[in-house]
Amino acid sequence: MTLPMVVPAQDLPARVRIHEVGARDGLQNEKSVVPTEIKAEFVHRLAAAGLTTIEATSFVHPKWVPQLADAEALFPLLGDLDGVALPVLVPNERGLDRALALGAHRIAVFASATESFAKANLNRTVDESLAMFEPVVTRAKEHKAHVRGYLSMCFGDPWEGAVPVHQVVRVAKALVDMGCDELSLGDTIGVATPAHVQTLLAELNEEGVPTSSLAVHFHDTYGQALSNTLAALQHGVSTVDASAGGLGGCPYAKSATGNLATEDLVWMLQGLGIDTGVDLGLLTATSVWMAGQLGRPSPSRTVRALSHQES
Repeated sequence: MTLPMVVPAQDLPARVRIHEVGARDGLQNEKSVVPTEIKAEFVHRLAAAGLTTIEATSFVHPKWVPQLADAEALFPLLGDLDGVALPVLVPNERGLDRALALGAHRIAVFASATESFAKANLNRTVDESLAMFEPVVTRAKEHKAHVRGYLSMCFGDPWEGAVPVHQVVRVAKALVDMGCDELSLGDTIGVATPAHVQTLLAELNEEGVPTSSLAVHFHDTYGQALSNTLAALQHGVSTVDASAGGLGGCPYAKSATGNLATEDLVWMLQGLGIDTGVDLGLLTATSVWMAGQLGRPSPSRTVRALSHQES
């Protein structure tokens, strides 16, 4: 492919690590349950496209996320993926036990910056949820696991509206202080704008949270995901969450649409001359294949454009 034309910009990271969330965050929001063998093939195809961090599944109670009830069956099917990090989401110590029993060594916890979403998603206050996560993080670290903290509603909340930056920083700092190696800042309903992103990142730095430990997770509800990502890159962030084909949303926030599509992200990064290690053609083919499994087209503009050129 000769396009996009590479025109590097100054003061951006030379390489971006894409934290692929389609197999977990994407598929957990599907109305129908995707067969385990299809999920396993999806992850293998993503790895073949060059993605080296692929969030595999979630060890939550099947009652809450029936789409991922097959975590114990799926995870062993991915054991042949050498050199690929396979993070899993765990909600509590029971989930951690299940993940550790299968040999998982990268786990993630999922917190909220707002009381309303903490209640809706975890049935706890923000502080109660942090208290629940603390032993999870401690025990995971004792097992030499890498721990990622997700922080939702960093830029806006469907019930509370605008979320003060200092409120987000407080919860973010608590997650870092309890031992999270990485913190993913989530724009769960897609309302962030670039200056808001840079302001939050700067405030976190001022409170001692280094940019090197931060990742960004944008939804494209208002078409701002790529511009917000660029703002984060300009600040020095080099880990970006994305979902192949733009799969996903949030079951507890109905105004949330899909995640930033990995293909759209890779197209922009390639044009900027930023290395990702991802083969865009293979990735697009993977998303077209998954769209066929789901029975609907991908919402990714890049997938649609490239698949149309090949048809």
